[in-house]
Amino acid sequence: METPPLEPGLYIVATPIGNLGDVSRRAIDILSACALIACEDTRVTGKLLYHIGIKRPMRRYDDHASDTAREQLLGEMCQIPVALVSDAGTPLISDPGYRLVREARARGIPVTSIPGPSALVTALTLAGLPTDRFVFAGFLPSKDKARGDTLSEMAALPMTLVFYETGPRLVASLEAMARIMPGREVAVARELTKLHEECRSGSAAELADHYTAHPPRGEIVLLAGPPSAPEPPGEADIDAHLREALAQLPPSQAAGRVAKAHGLDRKALYARAMELKG
Repeated sequence: METPPLEPGLYIVATPIGNLGDVSRRAIDILSACALIACEDTRVTGKLLYHIGIKRPMRRYDDHASDTAREQLLGEMCQIPVALVSDAGTPLISDPGYRLVREARARGIPVTSIPGPSALVTALTLAGLPTDRFVFAGFLPSKDKARGDTLSEMAALPMTLVFYETGPRLVASLEAMARIMPGREVAVARELTKLHEECRSGSAAELADHYTAHPPRGEIVLLAGPPSAPEPPGEADIDAHLREALAQLPPSQAAGRVAKAHGLDRKALYARAMELKG
């Protein structure tokens, strides 16, 4: 059946992250009907178009695209349907397409998103880490200090952390995680949807040792689960905290301070404070 014509505007099209069989029927229809495809690399997108059996004009649009190139695309969107794709996955996820979308919306140009594959979501479903709350932070910095600063900034966040990483830098990132956020469960998901797909979990130190011995290839998603809940204080620790508080406060207030600091029962702490005071 012939694809109906599309209205002028911007069409954000998610493409496969590895397995070309993951391209959606709707993505094929939109790419077939668009008059121009803006892409990171025409060679990569050309392989996808060949796979689905269509030919369309392509133009490079990536991190290095100039303001002039963006203005030209925006002008064309007013006249023709333009698709935006990345080399793999959903556009705008860790790539510069948001500037194009923001400007298109500001000018009243229709913007439509065609959902599909995303490496970070695929990795989250495989890793077995909590997904009720997570933060995606793109690629970790390549320099040791900047990488450490980024991880230190995020170390206390009570949620799963998701990063993109490269094979040559993976071990350094895992070693930094082991040093800065010990105790978190870590997962490495790589070659997603491809023949050699792998998702390996463990401590950051264990995974650093593994990938030192087995240097990884391919696209990588690095995940770290939420920090472990602290162990509840023992009786000796509770007494020490109460004595410290009793040196400054009456028993009721001392019990309240320790209860709030450690999530303990205030009434029980008050009874113990009275014993210690007596």
